[in-house]
Amino acid sequence: MRTRNTAVTLAVASALVLSACAGGGAASGKNGTVHISMVESLTNPSRTVVLKKLIGQFEAKNPTIKVDLISPPTDQADQKIQQMLQSGTGIDALEVRDTTVGAFSTNGWLYDMGPELKDWSGWADLTDNATRYSKDTKGRTFYIPYGFYGLTLYYRTDLTAKAGFSAPPASWDDLLTQASAIQKPDLHQYGYAFRGGKGGSNLAVAMIEAYVADKIDRDDAYKLTDGRTVFAAPEALDAMNTYLKLFQQASPSSSVAWGFPEMVQGFTNGSTAFLLQDPEVIATVGQSKAISTNQWNTAPLLTGPGGKACQPVGSAGWGTAASSKHKDETAKLVEFLAQGEASATFTKENGLVPVVKSAAADPFYKTGPWGSYLAMNQSPDKYLTVIQPRSVAWWSEWSQKADADVQRVLLGKVSTKDLLADWDAYWTEKRKNQPSQ
Repeated sequence: MRTRNTAVTLAVASALVLSACAGGGAASGKNGTVHISMVESLTNPSRTVVLKKLIGQFEAKNPTIKVDLISPPTDQADQKIQQMLQSGTGIDALEVRDTTVGAFSTNGWLYDMGPELKDWSGWADLTDNATRYSKDTKGRTFYIPYGFYGLTLYYRTDLTAKAGFSAPPASWDDLLTQASAIQKPDLHQYGYAFRGGKGGSNLAVAMIEAYVADKIDRDDAYKLTDGRTVFAAPEALDAMNTYLKLFQQASPSSSVAWGFPEMVQGFTNGSTAFLLQDPEVIATVGQSKAISTNQWNTAPLLTGPGGKACQPVGSAGWGTAASSKHKDETAKLVEFLAQGEASATFTKENGLVPVVKSAAADPFYKTGPWGSYLAMNQSPDKYLTVIQPRSVAWWSEWSQKADADVQRVLLGKVSTKDLLADWDAYWTEKRKNQPSQ
């Protein structure tokens, strides 16, 4: 999972806002053309190319609307978007994620597109999950998902076969066994592409959720059905101890600081045999010249001791800034990107779980690396879809804290038991003070 929310100076952010304003975010041309500014968050060069292509198609169908795409560097994007929203100028359409919607909406920066989308025909084309994520608990629509992120296991078929394994790991214990057997540091060969840097806590929590799957509240996957946090369960300690062993016994020592790029690079260059990541990596690995198609594949998400896994679905999409002067035109852009060929193109070229029903019949999602997602969808009682509370206003605070805490565990500065006690206390207190979240 990629989580990006690094600090950026006010001066740089202000410069971006000024450049956006110069681009005419809320201005109209002399010929009646309306200019709207669109800001993406998860920027990468190939993705931006796809977006520009789709924007060109939208403009061809809507000749009186001109879209100015702003693509900040990924690690600075969320903070820059926040600065632009705070300024109230230069931003119309924006990328909204389940990790940012809580803070952005709480501050009144997002517009409820419900009125504009009330009679939108595209609702009928969306999957149940897409419709569900399009509305918050109060029925407000702050963004329409363009796709979903969900974990799957990537494995090197060449390295696992060489180590004598005929099938990929099915459980976290299996992963520890296979990754440990492959691990040969003296040959620069390692088992698991561990994520110890930014975003590392997401995988620790995913493992905990698998271990407590029989007790989990699927509508709030940080809670058990008895109301306690998942971190309070005895199984959570077993999960964290296995997590620590994966680092100590089956991963490069340098992975204590690895983030998304390092994990993927370690997998594609053959130094690690296993990787746990989102479907967007399917396209990334497929395009790599360092690895051939017969050297890798994917497998379903790893299960806990009870034989179940929890799939923490992540979502992101396009929304409208509350300060936008062109909400109708922005809604048209959001509608265009959320349906039909535009939606299919964006999900395929960016490796996302699709949001339109028609994708179920598309051969693209039934073969090769996408097969693991199909397998999980066909076994919903084993691979449980759960919702993490990513829309709470304190999610960004939590993410930064949790990543730092995990690093302390990996460096031996705090025990797994103390970590879980701290996380349990943190979420218990937050829920007590803000029970509606």
